[in-house]
Amino acid sequence: MSDELQELQEHAEHAHNDPSLAPVSLTMAVLAVVVAVVSLLGHRAHTEEVVLQAKSSDQWAYYQAKNIREHEDELFADFAAVVGSSDAGAMAKFREKSAQEGERYKHEKGEIQDEARKLEREVAMERSRADRYDLAEVFLEIGLVITSITLLSGRRIFWHLGIVLGVVGVVAAVLGAVLH
Repeated sequence: MSDELQELQEHAEHAHNDPSLAPVSLTMAVLAVVVAVVSLLGHRAHTEEVVLQAKSSDQWAYYQAKNIREHEDELFADFAAVVGSSDAGAMAKFREKSAQEGERYKHEKGEIQDEARKLEREVAMERSRADRYDLAEVFLEIGLVITSITLLSGRRIFWHLGIVLGVVGVVAAVLGAVLH
């Protein structure tokens, strides 16, 4: 970033000697600021994506734990049905309790699965947002470089092309920001 600031300062000095290049230097400064903002937004979006992915993985692990418990309780219920006991009432009570626990886990498992899928959708959305910010950053960086060619060549076509690429970058960033 300090290299970019040094470069901008040199361009500003060059524009000071040739006032017709002042708008080009201003455009470059604006593009540099927008690049920094979009870069920060992209980093934050990638961080959020990682956090959401971890939550999603935790939710699926919780789902799997409930699934294991459900199967254990169903197995205990089936086992209690076939094991002979001198106290048939106690064995029936044990069997019923195990069956109820299995049903409870089955119900809880569905809610956990729904939450895990919701988190997966959020991860995908955040990934899309981060990808758009990355794309925006690429267009803005290219726009900044193309615009700087104007100072070297003196040809305004590069300035206009840089502005167009900068606008494309801004549009991509805005699309990332409004993504729901």
